[in-house]
Amino acid sequence: MRDFLQRLPKAELHLHIEGSLEPELMFALAERNGIDLPYASVEAVRAAYEFDDLPAFLELYYQGMSVLRTAEDFHDLAMDYFRRAHDEGVVHVEMHFDPQAHLVRGIELDVVMEGLNLAQRHAERELGMSTALIMAFLRDRSAEEAMKVLESAAPYWEMIDAVGLDSAERGHPPSKFVEVFQRARMLGIPRVAHAGEEGPPEYIREALDLLDVCRIDHGVRCLEDPDLVTRLRDEAVVLTVCPLSNVKLKVVERMADHPLPQLLDAGLRLTINSDDPAYFGGGVLDNYLACYQAFDWSRETFVQLAGTAIEAAFMSDARRLDLHRKLAESA
Repeated sequence: MRDFLQRLPKAELHLHIEGSLEPELMFALAERNGIDLPYASVEAVRAAYEFDDLPAFLELYYQGMSVLRTAEDFHDLAMDYFRRAHDEGVVHVEMHFDPQAHLVRGIELDVVMEGLNLAQRHAERELGMSTALIMAFLRDRSAEEAMKVLESAAPYWEMIDAVGLDSAERGHPPSKFVEVFQRARMLGIPRVAHAGEEGPPEYIREALDLLDVCRIDHGVRCLEDPDLVTRLRDEAVVLTVCPLSNVKLKVVERMADHPLPQLLDAGLRLTINSDDPAYFGGGVLDNYLACYQAFDWSRETFVQLAGTAIEAAFMSDARRLDLHRKLAESA
């Protein structure tokens, strides 16, 4: 099954590019930029990757990204992940990035965009991989700041495939960002949002009703609200689920407890993603394999999941048709 899952053309819709920073690259960038890390070795960093919850993870996550200073750093970060993902059979990657987390460190948006855009071009040319860029707003910061970031991104609006909403969910409902997402809608930029990971099902409703999102990132807590599950099914809303992340952040205790089988049985449209692969135990292939080991799903189920991701991705119609063809051949 591993060979089959590796060959399967997979699209990843839920990846935080800063969360793909492996300890080896972290140390290399720290040396290049003259930064002292609070860890003695790569092994010490990996030992720190034990979290009790999302806030504990975010503390280390923001600490790690301190090594990202130049456009070259952001390019190298993205290409490092693209190459690993390519080896796992990933053919399309949609990367969230957090401009506010860099702006507060004095790293301008121009630097981030230059590095990521260059990596996108190199991924297409060198790996045959398509990519998309999702500019995410930090929900634990103010909506006013998010609006300023969106407006300051005017030179890049055509390069941004969607805006998103991430970071600590509890106490920061989607309703906080209605005006920001309305502005993105006016600009013709698609919208996605994290909801129903650690936050309640009501956050999923708000994301749909108030932010007018086309996908829900995570969404696993929808099962607590049967009416919401019915709505998600009837409206064919796609959930970008990240199983290993959910285990690592204690959304569930172990893979066997994950609600993915119930979500599938409810007729929901699901995709499998890695979220923050450097911190959560691996990339897309590892997440597919974890599902196989926990649920013993058939090949047909994985083909269905891969097909949903291709269908829901931000890509050209020609690219979508090509990937559906490759998926059919692999099946």
